Amino acid sequence: MKQEHSDRDSRRLTDQYSARQDAISRRRILATALAAAAGGLLPPGSASACPVAVSAGARAANPLCVFTKPFNSLTAEQMADRCRALGFQGLEAPIRRGGHIEPEAVADQLPAFVEDLKKHDQELLVMTSDINDPNDPLSRKCLETAASLGVRYYRLKYFRYDEGRPVLQQISEWRRQLEDLAALNRELGITGVYQNHAGRGYFGAAIWDLQRALEQTDPQHLGMAFDIRHATAEAGMNWPINFLMIQPHVQVVYVKDFQWGTERQPENVPLGHGRVDSAFFELLRKVEFGGPISLHEEYLDHNKPELVPDHWAAIEKDLQVLQQWLG
Repeated sequence: MKQEHSDRDSRRLTDQYSARQDAISRRRILATALAAAAGGLLPPGSASACPVAVSAGARAANPLCVFTKPFNSLTAEQMADRCRALGFQGLEAPIRRGGHIEPEAVADQLPAFVEDLKKHDQELLVMTSDINDPNDPLSRKCLETAASLGVRYYRLKYFRYDEGRPVLQQISEWRRQLEDLAALNRELGITGVYQNHAGRGYFGAAIWDLQRALEQTDPQHLGMAFDIRHATAEAGMNWPINFLMIQPHVQVVYVKDFQWGTERQPENVPLGHGRVDSAFFELLRKVEFGGPISLHEEYLDHNKPELVPDHWAAIEKDLQVLQQWLG
């Protein structure tokens, strides 16, 4: 009898999961159709009212960008010129405290920043932000500006667990906050992505908690930036299951590498020299992931302007490995 109940429960959960996946697929198909229909109605350069992830079959390759955190000492044109020369299609730029543009200056400075990138055939593919509160007026102003300039994705600021409070209660609270933020994104025509980050206390590190919070949220409005480095550090050999669980919500992919160092702490290393498995990119092809892929070089000191040439050299080598893995 207990086995019969267990089988029924298993079938019920499977059916519920399949229904949710079908619903997400229907929303994506509808969004794509609407975007295609609206394409002829929007003036050139306008941002679509609903960002749509393009399947791998519809483009020759995923757009590649690089996280420009090491280059605060450079202008937008200097970064864009070098990125184009290396073969990137755009930048993932920190538009946050201590980044290229402070949040209070976004309305005034981001238009020129984006225009300078365009002069060198580069896009602001992902805007890294301090945003996670849908009720913050400054956050809304930043998103309004970014959306008006055609920026499709922005990365959210992390949430951290309070270990003195019930974990599931905190996930429920963040779920409501993320749903409200998704509603704002839908209104403005931009997609937020939450990155999984390895380490004690990070919401989303385990990935199941993020999936639980995003379960009822349309990924076209708020999804995930899947970081294979952090996913590997947290899940070890089981990262493929975590990826397949969260995959319907993945809008952007982050690439970097690590190895286990002293005191059991992860240490960032050049791509291909650590624990990240190139089989991840075979899995991306299998699920026909078509979103941006952002390369992160984090094994050199980001705070020393004199290391800028070393960062570019390291990024060039990492990009060669990434292109090999992408096939």
